[in-house]
Amino acid sequence: MTTEHTAATGRGFAHAKAILLGEHAVVYGSPAVALPIPSLRVEATARRIDGASVLDTEISLGPLDASDPLGTTVLETLAHVGAAPAGVEVVVRGTLPIGRGLGSSAAAANAIVDAVADLHGVALDDADRFELVQRGERVAHGTPSGLDARATSSSTPILFTAGRVEHPPIRFGGSFVVADTGARGSTRKAVADVRAFVEVHPERGRALLAELERLTVAGVADLAADRRDDLGTRMNAAQVVLDELGAGHPAITALIAVAAANGALGAKLTGGGQGGCIITLAADPASARRISQALLEAGALGTWTIDAEDYA
Repeated sequence: MTTEHTAATGRGFAHAKAILLGEHAVVYGSPAVALPIPSLRVEATARRIDGASVLDTEISLGPLDASDPLGTTVLETLAHVGAAPAGVEVVVRGTLPIGRGLGSSAAAANAIVDAVADLHGVALDDADRFELVQRGERVAHGTPSGLDARATSSSTPILFTAGRVEHPPIRFGGSFVVADTGARGSTRKAVADVRAFVEVHPERGRALLAELERLTVAGVADLAADRRDDLGTRMNAAQVVLDELGAGHPAITALIAVAAANGALGAKLTGGGQGGCIITLAADPASARRISQALLEAGALGTWTIDAEDYA
């Protein structure tokens, strides 16, 4: 993520992310792999105004509200840079769909933090930026793992484990297609439902989470060795586990079936689930185009393709 400074305006940028493997298990300290989606961007601008501070997003316009995740982000960042809570207008615009498991709240928060800091001429280190984003994410999601905060500001894939970030080697020729089911999901609710499953069925729940961890670790090795068929098999297996944990949704199941029928090597939900998006693996860019078209014809609201070679 970068910022550009002018005398009157601060700017910040971030992007969407898609979890390839490890969602839900990451909440319990297991690893997860996330891919940046640079084509889905969010920009925040901050400027000085007279009077009370204002937050303008594509879904709301009004004074800062500490009960709102992004309002919290603005207020916390102003306090961090030593500025008064009044006298700033923050405008957030982007192309990320909301409530689809692509990290929209964390991306917006990352952009806001950088814009407000930029306006005041403050250079934030990674630790400070992360903590400011997390404060807003806690309002949005309750107990966020920190994965979204890190992934939406990283230009390369990350392996996130209990707060630690690594950048795994990517030597992979496949492509990923992310598709929006059109069903809005709630990460907070999905995480709570999975937690409830684990509490009611502790032995089975722990076994399922361990299986997600095993699939993630193996998937990282697949990305480094260009094992496309193997990675696709692991994605399919992860979806079976996520369904049992309670993260599935009929719209997810339907689009996964379409992807499989059109040559996808693997497909699964991405993010919290219970709606939102799926991520599919295509053998090559040509296959990705076919899968994308089929998903759109089947009712997906949008598709976005990630060529893994771009990360090499």
